[in-house]
Amino acid sequence: MKAIFQKVDKPLLFLGTLYMIIGLVMVLSASSVSAVLRYDVSTYHFFIRQFIFMVVTYLFGLFFLLRLPTRNYKILAPIYIAAVFGLLLLVFSLGVVAGGAQSWINFGILNLQPTEFAKTALILLMAVFYEKSIKTKKPFAYNFIPIVISLIIFFFVAMQPDFGGAIIIAGIVFFTFLIIPFEEESKVKIIKYLGFGAILSIIVLLYSGSDIFNGAQLSRLKFNAPCKRYIEDTGYQVCNGFIAYHNGGLFGRGLGNSSQKYLYLPEAHTDFIFPILVEELGLIVGILILIGYVYMLYRILKLAKQADQLRNSIICYGTFIYLFLHLIINLMGTLALIPLTGVPVPFLSYGGSYNMNVIAIYFVVLRVSIENRQSREKKAIASLTE
Repeated sequence: MKAIFQKVDKPLLFLGTLYMIIGLVMVLSASSVSAVLRYDVSTYHFFIRQFIFMVVTYLFGLFFLLRLPTRNYKILAPIYIAAVFGLLLLVFSLGVVAGGAQSWINFGILNLQPTEFAKTALILLMAVFYEKSIKTKKPFAYNFIPIVISLIIFFFVAMQPDFGGAIIIAGIVFFTFLIIPFEEESKVKIIKYLGFGAILSIIVLLYSGSDIFNGAQLSRLKFNAPCKRYIEDTGYQVCNGFIAYHNGGLFGRGLGNSSQKYLYLPEAHTDFIFPILVEELGLIVGILILIGYVYMLYRILKLAKQADQLRNSIICYGTFIYLFLHLIINLMGTLALIPLTGVPVPFLSYGGSYNMNVIAIYFVVLRVSIENRQSREKKAIASLTE
């Protein structure tokens, strides 16, 4: 284990661990009131569940994923994506409705959300698939296999309906695809087909009977001037988020002293964890948290560029896009710059399935940092023996 820690990207390991600790503290603070008044459970209910999810996944990452060479994903990624397909199909028959979407499967101690597993599964699938495709120069049509799989998953998620999850899946696949080193002519052709596929997907969804463009989902498209629409659900939540930001000032009201978590923000420990953080710890701490995220993303991007294996590069680029989309969509939603879609903040928001996947893919990226270091050491030794 000591040898592994010597090679791992220590700033990235430290930042991820720090943000998990901050997330646990903020979930405890933000959920303490709603746990009792809204859900009629213990003050520590959500904190304990978050603690268990995070610690178990962290230990799994530390003692398994950090040791597992990424070449093994050639076997594991197809199995993983097949399992995700099965879970997404189960959602339609056994799914639990929450927040207007049938997105969860109740396994007793855990409400599993397959959409979150789909995001990481697609990153790993694209990594192993396109590494092989580029090396062996497969036929042009062969490159569409992950795209077709992604489109099917996109439809499954959109029809739950989970608009935020579907958009993030589409974003991960599209932007990760852009960095794959195809020949320029092939890439242009594929992008044209993707554009046609996107238009066709929207048409199919419109006539599929899905509720994604109806009722409560359409109401989310009204996102501007939330405080003038205070009696509406979307206006009410985002306006109270504004109040939380304002209440915090530069230095905050003190940890645990948020007023907006007293049921003014019904999802204070999930979607609106960042406004609560700013209200309690202040704008300065909020800005420092965002700077930390920027540095974290920079480290991941750097690992992507340093990777010798295309698979490792795609894993890091995909993770960068995954975390960036979650962060930017959540923050812009709480600031009424885009519709609010219920997307959690990486490491901070409450959520079992989401945090398990974020922590797992974070450790996969740390494994890439180890392999990058091993590769540099081998090259250095080889240059000395020449």
